[in-house]
Amino acid sequence: MAVTVNIHEAKTHLSKLLERVAAGESVIIAKAGVPVADLVPHRSKRVRIGGLKGEISFPDDFGEVDEEMLAMFYGQDDSATPASDAAS
Repeated sequence: MAVTVNIHEAKTHLSKLLERVAAGESVIIAKAGVPVADLVPHRSKRVRIGGLKGEISFPDDFGEVDEEMLAMFYGQDDSATPASDAAS
């Protein structure tokens, strides 16, 4: 069964409300009588490593540096120009 509390009551009694939620209850937090949030017990999902194996693939050049892309982001390489010439 769900219990409804206003925001002030939720802030004041959050620890007690969380204990009730941990025991399996649901708590509805309302603002001016309108429900805005639900406190419900956490349900963790199990992560399956490698779950998409065989379903997706990457091109052979995946992860390689594309010089043209680097030039677009960082501009041309100015290392050939001495610092004193670049400042003029």
